[in-house]
Amino acid sequence: MVQSLHYLKESASQTAGPYVHIGLAPGAAGFDIYRQELGRDIAGPNAQGERITVTGQVTDGVGALVKDVLIEVWQANAAGIYPGKGTVENGFRGWGRVISDFDTGVFSFETVKPGAVAGRDGRMMAPHLNLWLVARGINVGLNTRMYFGDEAAANTTDPVLNLIENAHRRETLVARADGDVYHFDICLQGDDETVFFDI
Repeated sequence: MVQSLHYLKESASQTAGPYVHIGLAPGAAGFDIYRQELGRDIAGPNAQGERITVTGQVTDGVGALVKDVLIEVWQANAAGIYPGKGTVENGFRGWGRVISDFDTGVFSFETVKPGAVAGRDGRMMAPHLNLWLVARGINVGLNTRMYFGDEAAANTTDPVLNLIENAHRRETLVARADGDVYHFDICLQGDDETVFFDI
């Protein structure tokens, strides 16, 4: 006897929703439920190199602030080594999780400036941070990079930046330097849309 199979239709995809902070960064959302919240300390107290602060805002296609964004950061240490790829300082995770301020939309985190990193083909990549972000209205997390405005020579030869032919688009990945503070705004759509990578 042959039975017919009934398959459920695929449901519509869902965005991260307004509760992403509670699940992924509960302390920042006002819930004190962990002894140590995952992702707050990117570099650790023993990291060598220049201590920096990164700050910015995320805007949508009409320029409105996205105030519920969560950003994950991956980076190498000052010597250009990722955890798990070589010896790094005790406590250096090279990974962190930050959210924007619910009122101002500003995100900010402290870390150390990473060193240049060898790519898969052995070519050196300019110092950069890898960023992944989610927020209400984003169905799939967005991947991008943040390069440093005071690393012009290294940025000029970076193999990833050089894949972007349009100079204006390339500049969307470069943070403005002000001493040890780097300002990096992310635009989700429009003429100033940040370059996002399909990885």
